[in-house]
Amino acid sequence: MLKELSAANIYIVCGHTDMRKSIDGLAAIIREEFDLDLFSDSLFLFCGRRRDRLKALLWEG
Repeated sequence: MLKELSAANIYIVCGHTDMRKSIDGLAAIIREEFDLDLFSDSLFLFCGRRRDRLKALLWEG
């Protein structure tokens, strides 16, 4: 369950992402392809090929 969203940055990953990827796979994309800190105050959004679903990663720790 998400609490009130207070992310400082929102990143939308352009293109399509394989929606079968787990949290670890999406985290690897953030680290390796974009060289961003996963634990920053940021929301990362991924879109599937059909553009009918989104996956979001947000560190709430």
